[in-house]
Amino acid sequence: MPAYNEAENIEATIGQWYPVVEKLHREGTEAKLVIANDGSKDDTFAIMEGLKGKYPLLEALDKPNSGHGATVLFLYRHAIDAGADYVFQTDSDGQTNPDEFWQMWENKGMYDFQIGHRLGRQDGFSRVFVTKTLRLIVWLMFHAWVVDANTPFRLMRTDKLQPIIGVIPQDYGLCNVAVSAIATKWKYRIGWYRITFKPRQGGVNSINMKRIFGIGWKAISDFRDINRNLGKISNK
Repeated sequence: MPAYNEAENIEATIGQWYPVVEKLHREGTEAKLVIANDGSKDDTFAIMEGLKGKYPLLEALDKPNSGHGATVLFLYRHAIDAGADYVFQTDSDGQTNPDEFWQMWENKGMYDFQIGHRLGRQDGFSRVFVTKTLRLIVWLMFHAWVVDANTPFRLMRTDKLQPIIGVIPQDYGLCNVAVSAIATKWKYRIGWYRITFKPRQGGVNSINMKRIFGIGWKAISDFRDINRNLGKISNK
């Protein structure tokens, strides 16, 4: 999970997701709940540090602010460097449902990527508009049709993820969009699941429409660079 100014949400979110990691650990999987504080201006990191005694499988990382997408990429690289076989990504704002993780885990042998599909999402018209627009842009730029490109609810094999993030700029603002597009373009096995997507459980959303369009405009430009890089790396 990336976290930015989530002091109002982070303790509840950890409490919701920690039982998933704990159950995996009991079943023999060396699972961790890894959260990267993206240079928050509030007490997000201090709260995480204070909870490590209660939640020993929690790993709290601290880093300078670089934005959501770059922080997600940072976490993916962290998981790969740690030797993880799978990485699951969600956000720290309490919008996703931990119970819906298990359908993906049970089917992990069938797919390379499993991604949530947010139907009936409750986080506002602007976000829905952006999601639909991204779907069209991905089709135009990558010739890949994705159901929900930017969902922060995905289970991925790291051996398939690693070559993909190798062609994505480190500071890329919409890294999950690029991951979804490239995985589709390379014809990896992808499973899509309808998931619940609730309103934020607290705090203030740091992304407004102005920032959304700014990130989107830069992302379109970066898509061209990513497309050029795709020819330099094998998808096998």
